[in-house]
Amino acid sequence: MKKYFQFEELGTSYRQEFIGGLTTFLAMAYILVVNPITLTLMDVEGLPDALRMDYGAVFVATALAAAIGSLVMGVIAKYPIALAPGMGLNAFFAYSVVLTQGIPWETALTGVLLSGLIFMILTLTGVREKIINAIPAELKFAVGAGIGLFITFIGMQNAGIIVGDENTLVALGDLTQGSTLLAIFGIFITVIFMTRKIKGGIFFGIVITAIVGWIVGLINTPSGIVEPAPSLAPTFGAALEPIFSSPGELFTIQILVVVLTFLFVDFFDTAGTLVAVTNQAGLMKDNKLPRANRALFADSTATVFGAVLGTSTTTSYIESSSGVAAGARSGFASVVTAALFVLSIFFFPLLEVITSAVTAPALIIVGVLMVAALGNIDWNRFEIAVPAFLTIITMPLTYSIATGIAIGFIFYPVTMIVSGKAKQIHPIMYGLFIIFILYFLFLS
Repeated sequence: MKKYFQFEELGTSYRQEFIGGLTTFLAMAYILVVNPITLTLMDVEGLPDALRMDYGAVFVATALAAAIGSLVMGVIAKYPIALAPGMGLNAFFAYSVVLTQGIPWETALTGVLLSGLIFMILTLTGVREKIINAIPAELKFAVGAGIGLFITFIGMQNAGIIVGDENTLVALGDLTQGSTLLAIFGIFITVIFMTRKIKGGIFFGIVITAIVGWIVGLINTPSGIVEPAPSLAPTFGAALEPIFSSPGELFTIQILVVVLTFLFVDFFDTAGTLVAVTNQAGLMKDNKLPRANRALFADSTATVFGAVLGTSTTTSYIESSSGVAAGARSGFASVVTAALFVLSIFFFPLLEVITSAVTAPALIIVGVLMVAALGNIDWNRFEIAVPAFLTIITMPLTYSIATGIAIGFIFYPVTMIVSGKAKQIHPIMYGLFIIFILYFLFLS
């Protein structure tokens, strides 16, 4: 086992990988609650039951999709990157496709399935890997730093430190709120652990914060420990039904737009996450991602299985960076995370203690670690500084990794051509320039 996962070469151990995998799981365990709430449109009143997915089935599908994706990533690609149904894409699925466009959720799942199959084809032909390897090193560093700012912003929102404001868009929150104070406590504890270079400092920060929250009454005592797993029957295989019962309904402009949207956002969100996490773990080699095709195959496989099980697009999670920060370096950490997702199906009540206030400090500290990539960018080269900066700043401001990548990749060929360095641009970057221009025109 140690030889297969290259423990000696990567300077890791079972303990280090277990803590890393557990930390990643704790950092992304919220998806087990948030995804069912989102896909079932629980916060929308007066919605016909026919438009709602079954909560219990979506919960199980979420856990199993995350387990399958993480397992394939760990065993086949050997990366410490976990997968789960993606935030943003699940909201698009529920609120745009189902609620606004009126497309049945079964057909929406078919759209997810088709996008996953297309991804698999692009991966097996090597197209996705070529695109990722064609991205300049400076832009890869910018993507990592931008995601760092983005997840720090998310962490501060989850903690209540940053809140929405009608006049200034964002403002400082009420720091006297109990959950906010708990998150601030967690930040201080985690900072102390990390400053003292204690391995697993982020994980221990999560645990101590949860315990303190329970002691002071900010986190409820779990209602139980073990419960029978809900039935998967209401959603299992639903994505296949429209293909056999009404295939004609799938060949419409509306469905095509849905499939392409799932395809586009997942492609570049995944690319950004893979680049950022592997850079942080020191696994990038000569600006190329070893075993990139295997990692991308894990992503597309998880999306296909997830759609069949009954959930929206499954993708690589940037929260994996918290596990890397805790010491994860090999695919064994992803295997640990996968096992924990399977166990979570039966230990759902215990997940009640993993609140946003508990995980927010981990996201904020991981952001600190990821912006270290800024030091690898040559800011004295204006033709590089402009696309890099726009990539970084746009991610948190637009609340989208894909949008940040798109804007940076549009400016890169422009600044390079104007500076007389057109020959240094990979042909694929020109193609991405056109695609991103069309993407924004399509959005408008």
